[in-house]
Amino acid sequence: MLFFRSLAFCCALWLTADWALADQPTPIVLWHGMGDSCCNPYSLGYFAKELEEDIPGVYVHSLRIGNNFAEDTENGFFMRVDKQVQKACMIIKKDPNLKAGYNAIGFSQGSQFLRAVAQRCPDPPMLNLVSLGGQHQGVYGLPHCLYPTHKWCDFVRRALNYLAYESVIQKMLVQAQYWHNPTREDEYKHGSLFLADINNELVINADYKNNLLKLKNFVLVRFNNDTMVEPISSEWFGFYKPGQALIELPLELTDLYKQDRLGLKQLKESGRLHFLQVNGDHLKFSREWFNKEITEKYLK
Repeated sequence: MLFFRSLAFCCALWLTADWALADQPTPIVLWHGMGDSCCNPYSLGYFAKELEEDIPGVYVHSLRIGNNFAEDTENGFFMRVDKQVQKACMIIKKDPNLKAGYNAIGFSQGSQFLRAVAQRCPDPPMLNLVSLGGQHQGVYGLPHCLYPTHKWCDFVRRALNYLAYESVIQKMLVQAQYWHNPTREDEYKHGSLFLADINNELVINADYKNNLLKLKNFVLVRFNNDTMVEPISSEWFGFYKPGQALIELPLELTDLYKQDRLGLKQLKESGRLHFLQVNGDHLKFSREWFNKEITEKYLK
């Protein structure tokens, strides 16, 4: 009799914990952009606190790739993206608060990095992915940092302008790995160590497509006055027409979409691919806009 009472007590505790977990809002994973860090009190640290205020009880995990904030920032320039994504996958998998699934918000380059997480690491499941100014078809322009005086910015500009597809630059410079020169498409497809792979440019990885199709929603936010991302259409998966750098094609006219190499066409036709825009510069949006357009629709 005592055994059955103990068993009933344990089951009651388990069910209570399970119900309590079900009542909790879906946890959120953040990944910062170039020149920033996971917990900068003036950027992602501040944003995480706003999320916690606007979604009571939410658990927010801002990814830190490195042993401290300084390493996290530096790795955003110099750690190979594949290795960063691998580390992010391990961090997410080891976090017990994320085991039932999570929503993800990427800032600038953190957006395409989180997309790689969705494509390569489906366990635990990413439920909704929000891309804020992400460069999903790459960039072909000289970027500036979140903080323009950062010591590595000038180095990045010079290296990308002349040496983007050199093996040594690809291996050491993060931004080179999503540098997309439309006048040298063949070099890009064979030389890009990261973007060409996750966009299925040469070899179709069915897992990348199938895993991305597991998303409930994929939200692409474009900043119409962006002075950092060139071309801005990359934030909606558009890009320059191959062979030149003047005419831009929207997503629907790109080979990426027409061949449906990533499942974007299926996501769009099923109403799960969303295009939002903000009349502002890179990552410039208000708390009110974010709550109305993102939090209320995709995070709560």
